[in-house]
Amino acid sequence: MKLWKTLTMSAAALAVMTPAAMAEWQPRKPVEFIIMAGTGGGADQIARLLQGLIEKHDLSPRPFIPINKPGGSGAEALRYLQDKAGDDHTVMMTLNSFYTTPIIQEDLGVDVTQFTPIGLMAMDTFLLWVNSDRDDITDLDSYVSTVKEAGLDWKVGGTGSGQEDSVLTAMMEAAFDYEVTYIPFPGGGTVAKNLVGNQIDSTVNNPAEQMEFWRAGNTKPLVQFTAERMPAFPDVPTAKELDVDIEYYMQRSVNGPPGMSPEAVEWYTNLFQTLFDSEEWQEFCKSDGLTCETMMKGEELAEFHATQKDAHVALIEQVGADAITGE
Repeated sequence: MKLWKTLTMSAAALAVMTPAAMAEWQPRKPVEFIIMAGTGGGADQIARLLQGLIEKHDLSPRPFIPINKPGGSGAEALRYLQDKAGDDHTVMMTLNSFYTTPIIQEDLGVDVTQFTPIGLMAMDTFLLWVNSDRDDITDLDSYVSTVKEAGLDWKVGGTGSGQEDSVLTAMMEAAFDYEVTYIPFPGGGTVAKNLVGNQIDSTVNNPAEQMEFWRAGNTKPLVQFTAERMPAFPDVPTAKELDVDIEYYMQRSVNGPPGMSPEAVEWYTNLFQTLFDSEEWQEFCKSDGLTCETMMKGEELAEFHATQKDAHVALIEQVGADAITGE
């Protein structure tokens, strides 16, 4: 289902939209920019890029402070944001564990539909990666054959039990009728390094997490789980091209705690719209394989979160929570 509309970019957005023009409300103290994942991963890279652009273009009177809270597959960050209800100086960069972690960890006491939606910055993508030294694996067929032969000795690295990587790994196990050993790490950057070092055999890292190693010739992508081939990977087939019905994306949205003031919501929404429209952000999306066609916000983003929450409930029921958490 296509979730994005055509974007008409404004090259002069940064020049036109100054902080004073955004709204009367402005931060009165540093803004906590929570990242519900570890350092080096896609969420961390995106949050720190946006924080850098805010500083570079002087878009906020107070600094944004990136804070990683990866514990419990993002549960630490979600509970922290829940407990910040009414706080106008905390926002969070999210990923799909925004949905899956509260579903799996029912006692967490978090309902993400109560959070304040600010802006969907991108839909991130997934590829299947192996170390470039694996001369025996050249395509998806040879990958599946090798994994079936290895069985549980095949180690797939991911960013925590119950997170997106484990969901997609479970989907692949169901589609190809094999079982692997899933190894959780605190962040996508650590996963990428372990693939290069051959501590794991494969991963479904987001492009940004593997880009440095792919360009250096250390890793290679075999398939992308998108509707169409991304411009960054024109020679890598999609799963659907290979008659495999797997298509999966990761949302990259900014959200606030429940009960933020309308004035603060307006200010943050305008700020992230300015960042979204910037040449730097659009170039990053293009080069690193993200889809950034329009910035969803407000009620539209709230409805998107509700729909995605329900979709992940169904997906977890389909593949089984045990398959995702490894329990």
